[in-house]
Amino acid sequence: MLNALTTAATGATIRIVTADSEGWHAPGLGEFFPPAILFEGTPFEINRITIVRLVAAVAVFLVMWLGTRKLKLVPGRGQSMLELLMDFIRKNIAVDTLGERLGKKYTPMLAVIFIGILFLNLTGVIPFLNIAGTSVVGLPLVFAIIAYIAFIGAGIKEQGTGKFFHSQLFPAGVPKVLYVILTPIEFISTFILRPATLTIRLLANVMSGHILLVLCFSATHYLFFQASGAMAGIGALTLVGGLLFTVFELFIAFLQAYIFALLSAVYIQLSTSAH
Repeated sequence: MLNALTTAATGATIRIVTADSEGWHAPGLGEFFPPAILFEGTPFEINRITIVRLVAAVAVFLVMWLGTRKLKLVPGRGQSMLELLMDFIRKNIAVDTLGERLGKKYTPMLAVIFIGILFLNLTGVIPFLNIAGTSVVGLPLVFAIIAYIAFIGAGIKEQGTGKFFHSQLFPAGVPKVLYVILTPIEFISTFILRPATLTIRLLANVMSGHILLVLCFSATHYLFFQASGAMAGIGALTLVGGLLFTVFELFIAFLQAYIFALLSAVYIQLSTSAH
């Protein structure tokens, strides 16, 4: 039973014994580049991470459909949970950051970002999936581009094209001579670093969490089934560590979705404020 559990926990991606030598092998970046399952070498290549992403997308659709297909004035348990989630996004992210008018307007987009990232992050701790859909740069970058387009579009719509770019690149109250230095910095900070930091922050947290989990559970497998003597007892510690990191990863999955959505709202607020 333990053998099956630890193998499932690593997603069958760690090879404890190789053809050349025996022993424990630490996880590496190969974890995030699994072999193709279908359409290898084409733009439509499907591998394990692609399947995980599709599973997360289907899960979002099913949860939303099941929770909203029979809406009632007095909500049931499923509808209540979805209403709590949407109310959290609307009040604690959108309205608190953007105000009532803009918050209501951008709640749907922020909800897509928050719920999408949350479900994709949670696949990292679901047995037999065991890797987050956001652990490869593609999807974090897609969400960052959505936020990037949203804050530029919001700024242009609220201020007009010229006024928006002027407010972002030429901050008010600064001596004009300093614009030679300040404007390039503002351009890099606003239009390059914002989407880059959104992408890297999410990607790095999810990747590191996955490597920690694989490290703990693959070590547990090796220590219990291949090590001997006192070393085998250390497997209990790595097993406990793996379970604790699993709980921690649940928290990180929610936290990173929240931070990404909150920063997206903050960037929209900064782009719509002329000052």
